[in-house]
Amino acid sequence: MITGADANNAFIRALQRPEPLLLDGGLATQLEAQGCDLGNALWSASMLIDNPQAIVDASLAYLEAGARCIATASYQASREGFAQLGHSADEADRLMLLSVELAKRARDAFAGEKPLVAASIGPYGAMLHDGSEYSGDYGVPDETLRRFHEERLQLFDDSGADVLAVETIPSLPEARVLADLLQNCATPSWISFSCRNERQISDGTMLAEVAALFEGHPTVHAVGINCTPPQYVTALIRILRDTLPHKAVAAYPNSGEKFSASDNDWSGDAVALTVAEWVSAGARIVGGCCRVGPEQIRAMAAGL
Repeated sequence: MITGADANNAFIRALQRPEPLLLDGGLATQLEAQGCDLGNALWSASMLIDNPQAIVDASLAYLEAGARCIATASYQASREGFAQLGHSADEADRLMLLSVELAKRARDAFAGEKPLVAASIGPYGAMLHDGSEYSGDYGVPDETLRRFHEERLQLFDDSGADVLAVETIPSLPEARVLADLLQNCATPSWISFSCRNERQISDGTMLAEVAALFEGHPTVHAVGINCTPPQYVTALIRILRDTLPHKAVAAYPNSGEKFSASDNDWSGDAVALTVAEWVSAGARIVGGCCRVGPEQIRAMAAGL
């Protein structure tokens, strides 16, 4: 039973409903479909500078497809990333908060039931833009990870987002840092890991081991997997259900295509997204990640 301030949070209420919470897909996927050029170190976050309305339009496309939670364009946003383009820390913070405001604009423009806004918080490797977010091999001490995440968590904790979506975490050391920092956040959160197979996250740690960090965690209400090949998802959900019976499970994989950091491109074929199977296995939050667009989310909505 959840009591107190958390009981009034829209994300907590959504988890208590009988139906699963359907997320959006890859924001970058839809932005590129709209003609946006994301071939830069800031990826989707570059549209916060170049074309904010495109972000609103992309979020609306997912809402109209049936999504009931939309992520902000902040996954790859950070003070360090914006500094590379000559922006001050204050300007970087303003742009990151703008990502929440744009998601709220999409929410307010949507004619249906008001969706949730999830503040997307990517791993340290997303800022590096070198593919290390899929390996966790950063070569930096924990204190560097702590400083990087603490600034953004504090910013988004005060942003008015419904939930903090801490995503694509690839390593045990980064998960430990986040488990500690998230205890200081008032906004409820979920954390999700990128996985290399049906048992291990990207750095080779067993999913059960890293998930156990969040047993009894006071602010992390769901633990999941994302940006992971779909064929591994059902087995990973079962591990999370067994390891964390009192937490909701999130599953929003990529399309199954393979990403090459060296040429910033995708190859291979998409894999079927068996959302009904994920829900049967115990997922309470479902959706898509990279290369999953509004049509796939519409199909998920129909399947649910």
